[in-house]
Amino acid sequence: MAYTFQVTVDSCAPHSLADWWADALGWEVEPGDEEFIRRMVEEGKAGEDDTTLHRGRLVWKAGAAIRHPEGLERAPRVLFQLVPETKTVKNRVHLDVRTGDDDPKAVVERLVAKGATLLHENRQGPFAWTTLADPQGNELCVSH
Repeated sequence: MAYTFQVTVDSCAPHSLADWWADALGWEVEPGDEEFIRRMVEEGKAGEDDTTLHRGRLVWKAGAAIRHPEGLERAPRVLFQLVPETKTVKNRVHLDVRTGDDDPKAVVERLVAKGATLLHENRQGPFAWTTLADPQGNELCVSH
């Protein structure tokens, strides 16, 4: 049997990081269902402390997800989940962002302008990539 999966990233501010990654990848932040959230609180199935406001909308505090504009059939969902601690060591897993027809150097420049940190550039034979850190320090690579 083949399984599906989502990629989960720990974050001290999952909603803002989901916004950053959605913009970085050209993906969409999954919309929350405010009516459902309010009903869960009203029925006592969730507490006010389980929610927060993000960009003027009521959302679950625990996390936010992004998905490819063509849906889950095209690429796995990425979930940003709330954790109390900040990142302190190098990621053991990271995303490799492939730019397709877009110039990878232009993509790197755009991401740095939006809050990424340039870590280093690498090359192995004909392959080249740039390693960045997102605004919360999670590594990612950008290549063709």
